[in-house]
Amino acid sequence: MAPALRAVSRLCVCHGAGNRGRLRGVGYILYGDAGSGSAPVEMALAEVGAAVELRAVPLEGDHQLRADYRAINPMGRLPTLILPDGTVMTESLAILVTLADIHPRLLPPPGDPGRARALRWMALLAGEFYPQITRWDYPARFGVSPHQHQALRDGALAMARDVMRVVEAHAGLTGDPAAPFLLGTQFTVADIYLAVLSRWAEGRVWTPANLPKIEALAQAVARRPAIAPLWQRHGLATPA
Repeated sequence: MAPALRAVSRLCVCHGAGNRGRLRGVGYILYGDAGSGSAPVEMALAEVGAAVELRAVPLEGDHQLRADYRAINPMGRLPTLILPDGTVMTESLAILVTLADIHPRLLPPPGDPGRARALRWMALLAGEFYPQITRWDYPARFGVSPHQHQALRDGALAMARDVMRVVEAHAGLTGDPAAPFLLGTQFTVADIYLAVLSRWAEGRVWTPANLPKIEALAQAVARRPAIAPLWQRHGLATPA
């Protein structure tokens, strides 16, 4: 899904305009790779100005399947987030919702209809879109012969794009640059999740050409001051 991080394996980052480039006590530890499922988590942490130690687990070479990483995340997947109290979190949806519980401005409060709407679309992406990306990236893991790999990838790509078409048509997106998010003018962690996933599986080219409302959302996310440098570093920008 992404090339290996070209950085030291451990890097403390203080996100937020007032903290950029300055080290301090680390609150979170995030295991990930450029362009992987760690990207939306890192962006959410940047939005709230949280200090995070980044630990590279390159997908190239399947470092996520090594025993030392699986001792932390038994499924051998990215991302893994260690909370400040030492709690180990896996699964990007669970991580993002947990961060919203800790940092409430990332989602509306419980009982707010907007929270229910945001969670609905996040759950759809996690349950229906994300598994197709695994098939797209790793067809050899699904018990088919090598000559069937491309057919499996093609089917996974078609199903993933169908999910994105459902979001485009039914999530209430307007495409209006003044109110581009899932909740209109209110930005949430759900927008980060959708924006990042819209770039996967050739989405950097396909999404702008086919999903104008999701593209408007993605561009609005990419322009946010805390996220913009991460959007570039994770290789999510549309090719020139």
